[in-house]
Amino acid sequence: MSSDELATARWFKSSRSNGQANCVEVAFLGGGRVGLRDSKDKGAGPAHVFTRDEWLAFIEGAKDGEFDLA
Repeated sequence: MSSDELATARWFKSSRSNGQANCVEVAFLGGGRVGLRDSKDKGAGPAHVFTRDEWLAFIEGAKDGEFDLA
């Protein structure tokens, strides 16, 4: 993973974002990978990179309530 790929990636927030800085941004990268970063860092902070399968497992877990704090 090159830092250039992350720097030039097209990052976006959820359409449900309220415009505040408390969001995450996602970028679809080459090879089916997905990048995830904190929008507060304005691109200067770390990014987590997931394989396609890891990302799909995360999305399914979120839909199923696996990460709910309750």
